[in-house]
Amino acid sequence: MRKAIGILGGMGAAATCDLFNKIITMTDAKSDQDHIHIFIDCNTNIPDRTKAILGKGEDPVPEIVRSGIRLQSMGANVLVMPCNTAHYFYDRITPFFDVPLLNMLQLTAEAIQKRGIKRIGLLATDGTLQSGVYHAVLAQAGIEAVIPSLSDQASVMDVIYNGIKGANRNIDLGRFYDTIDGLFARGAEILILGCTELPIAFEIYRIDRPAIDPTTVLAAAAIQFVGKPLVARNLAV
Repeated sequence: MRKAIGILGGMGAAATCDLFNKIITMTDAKSDQDHIHIFIDCNTNIPDRTKAILGKGEDPVPEIVRSGIRLQSMGANVLVMPCNTAHYFYDRITPFFDVPLLNMLQLTAEAIQKRGIKRIGLLATDGTLQSGVYHAVLAQAGIEAVIPSLSDQASVMDVIYNGIKGANRNIDLGRFYDTIDGLFARGAEILILGCTELPIAFEIYRIDRPAIDPTTVLAAAAIQFVGKPLVARNLAV
């Protein structure tokens, strides 16, 4: 019996579409029937994850769990969650599911480790950085994370929230470029696009800096999990 993927989406909507598109384009398929059966729940009722982590918003876990159970009931054999920040709640979410939820952060750390990279620049939301959830998985893989200063971090949040989530293609990227270049000046070998809006930003704004895209890593893992052949693709954008 063919296995199906369930995309636990809505965090945000554009990131959900980005993962879906990457699964399609990275699957070695020659016909419609060669593609993977995919269920998507773009649940925009899920509260903001960063606000929750910072103690300024509702707990997103109940809605995330509802989405996962809904996808299971539809027939998903594996779940994927295209939101780095939401993985802060991973251990609270997974006990409610009867199928695996692939851990995007862990998969990304493993992909970086295989490339022999020891020092990365981490671009992510305030919630992801302050929770330390990425730092933990990277440290276990022997990888050091370099993060923006508090003032530089504002430029990252601007690109994520005002740029991609806000559907604004005309934001000033000057400070964001300074933030990125500052990470490389401090020894970063490559960037982690540690928010699922950032790979979209790099494409839309044509940002030319070496980076690992966790959405691509997650797409590859999901394709392989359900036993489909993978089109060869570099995991860096």
